[in-house]
Amino acid sequence: MAAQTVASTTNSVTSADSANSTASAAPTDSVDLGPAAALSCRECGHRVPLGPVFACEECFGPLEIAYDFSAYDTEELRKQIEAGPANIWRYAPLLPVPADVAQKPNINPGWTKLVKADNLARELGVDPGKLFVKDDSGNPTHSFKDRVVAQALEAARAFGFTTLSCSSTGNLAGAVGAAAARAGFRSCVFIPHDLEQGKVVMAAVYGGELVGIEGNYDDVNRFCSELIGDPAGEGWGFVNVNLRPYYAEGSKTLAYEICEQLGWQLPDQLVVPIASGSQLTKIDKGLKELIALGLVEDKPYKIFGAQAEGCSPVSVAYKAGHDVVRPQKPNTIAKSLAIGNPADGPYVLDIARRTGGAVEDVNDEQVVDAIKLLARTEGIFAETAGGVTVGVAKKLIENGLLDPSLTTVVLNTGDGLKTLDAVAGTGLTATIRPSLDSFREAGLA
Repeated sequence: MAAQTVASTTNSVTSADSANSTASAAPTDSVDLGPAAALSCRECGHRVPLGPVFACEECFGPLEIAYDFSAYDTEELRKQIEAGPANIWRYAPLLPVPADVAQKPNINPGWTKLVKADNLARELGVDPGKLFVKDDSGNPTHSFKDRVVAQALEAARAFGFTTLSCSSTGNLAGAVGAAAARAGFRSCVFIPHDLEQGKVVMAAVYGGELVGIEGNYDDVNRFCSELIGDPAGEGWGFVNVNLRPYYAEGSKTLAYEICEQLGWQLPDQLVVPIASGSQLTKIDKGLKELIALGLVEDKPYKIFGAQAEGCSPVSVAYKAGHDVVRPQKPNTIAKSLAIGNPADGPYVLDIARRTGGAVEDVNDEQVVDAIKLLARTEGIFAETAGGVTVGVAKKLIENGLLDPSLTTVVLNTGDGLKTLDAVAGTGLTATIRPSLDSFREAGLA
């Protein structure tokens, strides 16, 4: 059976030539990407051979991977997955990668903890045993971006690229730098010039080239879309541009892991952060694939999107009942989500409405409060994106939109050590002399 597909694209498509640049790519008939059969347009269904392209030549719609899963036996597939490595390559039969992917030099992310969050549940009024946090801060560079980059790296290897690149709000830059170093690729990544210093250092430490662009993420992304069509970009695999259909598939491994860790069951509700929106759409794609393959029992589920108020174009569109997402200029501490023109925004709206979910936002103060709440209750120090999802979950419960009696998974996509500025006011409880009297005087006894 063929997989059901969900769209992904970039924010800037200016021409067929720039969109479909295939400079220095391997011939597509020599490419081994496992069960991947073709690239299919989300809008018109037009198919093209596998290659480093991301926009449909017929309608400029976003391309994504189409598969041939017809030969799979459900129980044999389940056994193969469960016997696989403790990383995303346990799902290699469902990804556009060669069968021997686990033997190639890669950062091997995934199989992160699904934390049963009973302490947080009590604070939020959720029934015991019903709230889970999928903590993706345990990946090699401490964010979920390692999943998508690991996937894009295999496509870059297959297509003969020599340089790995991206436009990034921070986490992706670090993931690309690490993956390129591990695989022996050159890396050159582009970021807004004013990112958090921790993310700048973490991206630069891997030895690749790190370039700051004056402007926000959308400016960076537009520049990369221009570079990809220029001779200067020959031999470059931009993970979230010309490799985007492959890159985006890494996000669906979150859905696979959550269901497997729940005992091969679908969660009832998920709260997912929105930057470009691709993660949310691919999680939905992954859930639908598991249903189609018979690996989980089909039942309704709801997907809720989470944004920061200072960059909430999808939330605004959802609440207004619109199908079009109007771009915003980002102004929020949640910089990893600060994409004012989210490529998958319209598809997020479709999924939220189809599943009975919603899209909500929280302000920066609520983000910080949620970071501290998660740390205090579950010992998980989330970056600002995790504060957004926890804060939105709290708001959804208070507004009666999220059912506290149902199995709910909230995503934390990165480590709080990357966004220390957000909680910079947190510090010492007291300063005392090294004596018991001073300890008692401070009211600590």
